[in-house]
Amino acid sequence: MIDAPIPTIFSPHRRTMRLARAKSRTGLPGAAHFLAQDMTEDTLERLAFLRHTARRALVLGDWSGALTASLRAQGCEVEEEPEIDLERPYPVGDFDLIAVLGLLDAVNDLPGALIHLRAALAPGGLVMAHFIGGQSLPALRAAMLAAEPERPAARIHPLVDPRAAPSLLQRAGWKDPVVDTHALTVRYASLDRLVADLRDQALGNAFARPAAPFGKAALARARTAFAARAASDGKTPETFEIVTLTGRRSLAGT
Repeated sequence: MIDAPIPTIFSPHRRTMRLARAKSRTGLPGAAHFLAQDMTEDTLERLAFLRHTARRALVLGDWSGALTASLRAQGCEVEEEPEIDLERPYPVGDFDLIAVLGLLDAVNDLPGALIHLRAALAPGGLVMAHFIGGQSLPALRAAMLAAEPERPAARIHPLVDPRAAPSLLQRAGWKDPVVDTHALTVRYASLDRLVADLRDQALGNAFARPAAPFGKAALARARTAFAARAASDGKTPETFEIVTLTGRRSLAGT
């Protein structure tokens, strides 16, 4: 039986460019970083709860540098690869911790990426991956549909439903897999500010074949639809669902 080819939905080059943009804006006045902060704090809290002391770690997607700095302050040797291609095997397999911030929302072969993460662990090593899930950005989705009601183009990435994640982890050979979610709600005065925050946090468009930009009329419809969802204070709430995947490589190294 011949396996079907993996469809190319995302562009590795565009993934790299969106990370580079986020990193270049780190620390600038007004630049958003709340998702990276949440994922970093969550990773450190889980490590403390699990009493998992990392001696050698691989950190992926940490464009703010906060998680890397925290782990190094604890005496951990950290190899930082913010732009790694998760769809290719990593050449080293001796990490007792791998932390992934974002990234998994824009890979073409998610099961393959999960297999590569497990293979890069030392026996008994722990992997922890955070990314935004399928319940994210309802206000933005509604605005995009309102902008192009007849023939909407693909402008928002297809996102993983966390209910499907346990089976993906089992297929990838993760031991003791755990999937959980939590939500962040952020309030926006405008659609443009939301889009700017997404780009600041490496969540811009990474499609291999991105749609053409909105025309003036479509953009106006999108802005109007977003504003129509605003609360009495004039701000529109937007939801970010954070999915966290946790698992290990077996002590036997399988």
